[in-house]
Amino acid sequence: MNKYIFWTLIALLIIIISFFLIFFMGKKNTVENINWGVNFSQKQASDLGLNPKEVYLNILDDLKADHIKIAMHWDLIEKTQDSFDVTDFDFYIKEAEKRDVKVILAIGMKTPRWPEYHMPKWTEDLTKEEQQEEILEMISFIVDRYKDSPSLISWQIENEPFFNYGKAPWKDGSFLGREIEEARKIDNTHKIVVTDSGEMSFWIRAAKLGDVVGITMYTKVWSEKLRNYFSYKLPAVFYGKRADLIKWLFDKEVWCLELQAEPWSKELIQDATLEEQLESMDINRLKYNIEYAKNTGLNTFYFWGVEWWYYMQQKYDDSSFLDEAKKLWN
Repeated sequence: MNKYIFWTLIALLIIIISFFLIFFMGKKNTVENINWGVNFSQKQASDLGLNPKEVYLNILDDLKADHIKIAMHWDLIEKTQDSFDVTDFDFYIKEAEKRDVKVILAIGMKTPRWPEYHMPKWTEDLTKEEQQEEILEMISFIVDRYKDSPSLISWQIENEPFFNYGKAPWKDGSFLGREIEEARKIDNTHKIVVTDSGEMSFWIRAAKLGDVVGITMYTKVWSEKLRNYFSYKLPAVFYGKRADLIKWLFDKEVWCLELQAEPWSKELIQDATLEEQLESMDINRLKYNIEYAKNTGLNTFYFWGVEWWYYMQQKYDDSSFLDEAKKLWN
């Protein structure tokens, strides 16, 4: 082994050790006042056999959540080209305003919940360029309609746009920038959140484009590659240290917009047995995830799974998940 190879290996070893010490060791101070919120998808509530508006009102009045992120699935609001129907979303926003609940609106072609890309049927015959123009028109309409709501705190443009999950109709690295520019042209008051995988990324691209970085936080998931359940063994400080890096490099906050609070099974929840659902999310794991989140040092978390809590209550007479979550707001 010549000297060049030897010192190169030594340098790589030092980098690896330094990386481990910086991002995996130590701990963060627990944040005193954490903002707890929930994600809400009208489509997910319906898929679970629930009444979406009833679930939404229960989130506000039973759970008493005061922060909520609403997924505005494109195929729900523009079923016919150039004809927008946001009656349901007007209802959600107005009910939030009545209770001084803070709202994030997630918009774009890729919004939270499977199949990720919620594109209307009529877009299938359009070219990529034509689809992009329609997306910009939709964003323009939504931003203009809700920009003056006193409940609105930020926009989420697309959902994990850099994470290859779901069947994308096309890839265009520059289009997200156009979407953000379109939103800012109409509303330069509210922050724009760009989301990224909490576990599989360092969030640099999201930080370059967004005013806030939104991340996911999952601890046990079904892996198609392994054909088994996989538990992340990352120390909580790993999230906090990366958030510190984003703050140092870009002076931007990191919010956890998906804290796992429902199963990630090999099947959709509505098709999975109760035993299979509880494999990746039971009451002990929910408690664990809450404590884990507190130890990251982040100050904002939105639970992923509030619809499932009401599903568990209605289908299995199990209110334990709701009861545990209520402790955070009551």
